[in-house]
Amino acid sequence: MDTEGKLTFNHAMIYVKDVDRGLRFYRDLLGFKLIEDFRYEGTQVYARLRAPGGDGTIALHQAGPAVSVSSEGLRLYFEVRDLDNFCRKLQKRGFCITQLPRMMPWGWRHAYLNDPDGHEISLYWAGENRMKKTVMEAARKAART
Repeated sequence: MDTEGKLTFNHAMIYVKDVDRGLRFYRDLLGFKLIEDFRYEGTQVYARLRAPGGDGTIALHQAGPAVSVSSEGLRLYFEVRDLDNFCRKLQKRGFCITQLPRMMPWGWRHAYLNDPDGHEISLYWAGENRMKKTVMEAARKAART
């Protein structure tokens, strides 16, 4: 891909305590496709996955035993058109959603959950409003009233 010297986003690295457990969540539950993985002395220590829609990727990397994987101040966003149905499927598989889908003041429908290592995730649908600045302006106006 020719980016004409422009910066492009490649992937997000997520440090986890157990890559196999992370794979079961992102691949088996959310539907990501495994692109590559790496084992060291028989233990899964790295996996790169592609989103089921689009070309976004994430990588799961084994954190060291004394390393915290806390990610306060960071949230991963994944967009899905049929958000309500997607969340119902997760619940049927026994997964806890911390906030069921609801319309937010900025015009996007969101649900929130945490991955097995506590990384916060927003599942949402913005549709045509995804790249519109006017949506955020409307939210600011609503907050002032």
